[in-house]
Amino acid sequence: MVPAIEAHPRFVLAGAADPNADLRARFAKDHPCKVDVSAADLIQRSDVDAVYIATPHQFHREHAVLAADCGKHAIVEKPMALSIRDCDQMIGAATSNATWLVVGHTHSFDPAILLMRDIIASGEVGRLAMLAMSNYTDFIYRPRRPEELDTSLGGGILFNQIPHQVDIARLLCPSDVRQVRATTGILDHTRPTEGCCMAMLSFEEGAAVSLVYSGYDRFDSDEFHSWIGEGGQPKQPNHGATRRALAAVTDHAEEARLRSERFGYGGGRRWHPGPDERWHQPHFGVLVASCSEADLRQSADGILIYTHHGVREVPAPASNGRPGRADVLDELYRAVVHGEKPLHDGRFARGTLEVCLAIQESAREGREVTIPLRVSGIASREPEEAA
Repeated sequence: MVPAIEAHPRFVLAGAADPNADLRARFAKDHPCKVDVSAADLIQRSDVDAVYIATPHQFHREHAVLAADCGKHAIVEKPMALSIRDCDQMIGAATSNATWLVVGHTHSFDPAILLMRDIIASGEVGRLAMLAMSNYTDFIYRPRRPEELDTSLGGGILFNQIPHQVDIARLLCPSDVRQVRATTGILDHTRPTEGCCMAMLSFEEGAAVSLVYSGYDRFDSDEFHSWIGEGGQPKQPNHGATRRALAAVTDHAEEARLRSERFGYGGGRRWHPGPDERWHQPHFGVLVASCSEADLRQSADGILIYTHHGVREVPAPASNGRPGRADVLDELYRAVVHGEKPLHDGRFARGTLEVCLAIQESAREGREVTIPLRVSGIASREPEEAA
C-alpha cells in the first residue's frame, strides 16, 4: 500500500509504525516522514488524518477503536476482526466518533469486479443466478509467523483468502447470504491450519455461489489468466517453487525472519512496468457469473460478456495508480470529502466475517449453517459462547 498511497493524488504519506527495527530503518531511509515504534503512537499523532491498519488480525479491534476515539478515519485490512463482537465494537466506535471505517483490501475493490457489478445491476444481462469461483495458489507455503498458521488467531485461508471470494460474491449478489454448506481441509499437518476449502453459499433472493480455494502450490490457476498474476502483473509458471524454498527453512524463528525479510517493507522483488509494459486488471482466480441472459467472466483488462450473439469485451475503467489498491483509497476519500457511504464499510465487512465463520462451522460440524449465526462466532469460540 505504501506505493499506492505515495502515487495517489489526494493522499500524503505522513508516517508509518512497525515494532521491527530493521523495517523501520528501511522505511526511514526511503521516506522523510516520521517512523513510530507502535501503532498507538502513530494513531495518536495530531498531524495524521487517517490510518491504514495492517497489523496482525488480533489487534484490528484495538487499533480501529483507538483510531476512532482519536478522531481518525481508518482503512482496516481484512479480516475486519476475528469475532462478531469485535466487529460490533469497531462499528460502534466509528459511529460514536463520526469517523469513517473502510475494510479492505479485498479483490471486491478491483475495477473489473466493480464493472461486473454495474453490468449486472443495470439489468442488461438479466438476473444473476450463479457465481462459480475458484483459485489455486501457493499461499500455505509462503513464510509465516507462528500465529499465521493457527486458525484460532486468524491463520490459514478462512480468514486471509476466503474473504476475497466472499466479498466479491456479496458485492455481486443483491441480497444476504442465508445458508452455507462447506468442507475444508488440512492437507499438510506441518502447516496446521486450513489450506483448502469448498463452499456453497445460498443467497436470500435465490442466487447460488460455489467457491473453491486451495493454497498448496500445485496447480496455479493463473494459468487460466494467460499467466497474469493476482495483482495484474505478468508472471512465469514456477509450480511448487514456493514449497521447495520453504523446505530449506530449519525452524519457526527462521521462517518468521524470512516473513519480515520478504513481505515486510522493502522486502522481496516488486514488479514495476517497463516502457512497453503496464498493469493488467488484478484478479482472484477464475470467476464466471451466470445470468438469465448472459455469462460473464473477467479478462486481462475488463469483462467478457457471452450471449447467443457471441462474445464482446467491456474494458475496465482506469484507476488512480495500481488497479485495486488505489481504489481502496478512493473509497475512503469519497467518504471523508463527499460524505459517500463506503461500499466496504464496517457492516459490509461484518457480514463477510459472519459468512467465513459459517464456513468454518459448517465444515467442522458437517452440516448446513443458517445465517444469522445462532451465537457471535469467533475463530476459536470462547467457553461461555460454546455453552
